[in-house]
Amino acid sequence: MKSWLSFLLLAAFTVFAYPRLLRQLLRYQSHHAAEATTAALGPQLRDGDLIFHTSQSAQSQAIQLATHSPYSHCGILYKNAGQWQVFEAVQPVKLTPLADWVARGQGGHFVTKRLRDAATALTPRALARLKAAGQPLLGRSYDLYFGWSDDRIYCSELIWKVYDRGLHRQLGVLQHLRDFDLHNPAVQAKLRERYGRRLPLDEPVISPVSIFNSPELVTVTRR
Repeated sequence: MKSWLSFLLLAAFTVFAYPRLLRQLLRYQSHHAAEATTAALGPQLRDGDLIFHTSQSAQSQAIQLATHSPYSHCGILYKNAGQWQVFEAVQPVKLTPLADWVARGQGGHFVTKRLRDAATALTPRALARLKAAGQPLLGRSYDLYFGWSDDRIYCSELIWKVYDRGLHRQLGVLQHLRDFDLHNPAVQAKLRERYGRRLPLDEPVISPVSIFNSPELVTVTRR
């Protein structure tokens, strides 16, 4: 009887606890790898660089399909107290340690980009203006509806507005929702979830890939 009880307890642990422990182990390994990667990458980075990856969020697939790009999330890199952080629009807009940001992406893959003329354009005074432009948006809620007001903010909108307001540099081309590929069933399902039948097709939108492909930027690293 005791042996059967022990067996059942072991089986229950295997079914319910082991998958959780495995997920925790994989997250630990992913974060450890991200820490090693970002430590090696640090010397190549500059304040104001941009970083892109494939998010693992629920809406990432729809963004990739609609924009024909693997990059569905992005942020601005700043070095604070000797540590690299990503200024990003999640919930809420905040500064995230770079290793945490990298570990959240798919497969640890990311790309960093920089202004083509950063050596002359990103002076200490210009960087101060860039950071100041982002301060009013810090703490704002994430915008699930991709509106253009400052009430809520999404990731590429944050980059576009900070660079536009801080340096008068417009990275990427503003489009409208109707300009994207909205035909895929996964995209249509996400649109119905967010908007019902009233799609804001004329809403201004800036996508991660539009910023990524901006001729104002050059690629610094790919990992």
